[in-house]
Amino acid sequence: MTNEKVDGHELTRKQLVVFDVEGVLIPKRRYLLFETAKKIGFWGFIRTLVIGMLYEIGLVSLESSLRRIFMMLQGLTVDEILQLYKDIPLMPNVKEVFEKLNESGYKTALISLGLPELLVEDLATRLDADYAFGLELEISNGHLTGAIRGDILKPEGKAIVLKRILEKDSLSPQDCVVVADDRNNLPMFPLCRLRIGYNPDFSLSRKSDFVVKDDFSEVIPIIMDNNFRVSRQAISRSDSIRETIHIGSFFLPFVCVYLFGNSLVSSLILLLTLLYIISEVARLQGINFPIISTITWRAANRSEFYEFAAAPIFFALGILSSLVLFPAPIGYASIAILTLGDGFATIFGKRFGRVHFPFNKGKNVEGSFFGFLAASIGAMLFVDPVKAFLGAAVGMLMESLPLPINDNLAIPLASGLVLMMLP
Repeated sequence: MTNEKVDGHELTRKQLVVFDVEGVLIPKRRYLLFETAKKIGFWGFIRTLVIGMLYEIGLVSLESSLRRIFMMLQGLTVDEILQLYKDIPLMPNVKEVFEKLNESGYKTALISLGLPELLVEDLATRLDADYAFGLELEISNGHLTGAIRGDILKPEGKAIVLKRILEKDSLSPQDCVVVADDRNNLPMFPLCRLRIGYNPDFSLSRKSDFVVKDDFSEVIPIIMDNNFRVSRQAISRSDSIRETIHIGSFFLPFVCVYLFGNSLVSSLILLLTLLYIISEVARLQGINFPIISTITWRAANRSEFYEFAAAPIFFALGILSSLVLFPAPIGYASIAILTLGDGFATIFGKRFGRVHFPFNKGKNVEGSFFGFLAASIGAMLFVDPVKAFLGAAVGMLMESLPLPINDNLAIPLASGLVLMMLP
């Protein structure tokens, strides 16, 4: 296969870039969970949420989950499901990335396991992509029967579709790049020479060649030059707000000791968490919840604007579990490790991070080191120095590992358990 120069880049002719759709090009879980709720009602939304949770913890297969969800859409017209999709915005910088790839001669493919193919085809038209694949809907007299089908539903469905594209264009894995966010895309990884995780889950963090967070445009230098541009990042206003909340929560143990006690603080955290969940659901429906929605808009990263921002929930649950599960000194130390360790790891990692962990390319050594120092100092206010160092070391190990559990939960639980076992 011949090589050619395009905009100064050496490009293998007819190189293909494959994109997952939900979580990469459009907000994750937005369509099936939140937009369809406008048609299936509150209890349909709750049922969809439960089905999704059962899938996430491995109790039902993805195919079974999708069949149950789409059965609830039985009777909707094609125009109705199209209109629900058209209300969903693209993720930031998606159009610019596709314009650049198209100008540079790349072919592009959109492959979705959760969206109907007619929606993926519409998105491909908007982005001038070459291929679009998704679920096949069974339609009778313009209405959905609730049944879905297609090779994409098979366990290796995305790989089957990708092989078909490669064979059609006489391409090899050396000509293919994939950009994805979750484990459903792993079957495509052996068929691509370059694998990019965009805000990836723990499976993709381990197996991706590069990891990109928040700024989608960072995939361009990786695709074109096989190079991730590591540069000093300014701390944005949203970063400042969220990390101020994160680090400021370090003072909660002192509130417990000197003002309200563990029980009242735990109850307040639980109440605020429930209010936050309600406000997020309302925000995605275009309804602003007083105060909470404003804080969310100002603290969220650009990639979180149009998704359900779940990180604050896990953060609150991490603090709550420390207060409920562990005795006072140890629970307070685990809160210090979470708030100071994770907070400073994020700040210093963004500002000074250069060396990525080989087992988790989304985290860097510099951030974890400074997080360890801050966590150790904070924990020493509640436990002796040896325990503080060991607890902080375990907490920052949890922060650096690609785990199936959110690190806002993993850090305090792991550090608290270790501190409990120490004499």
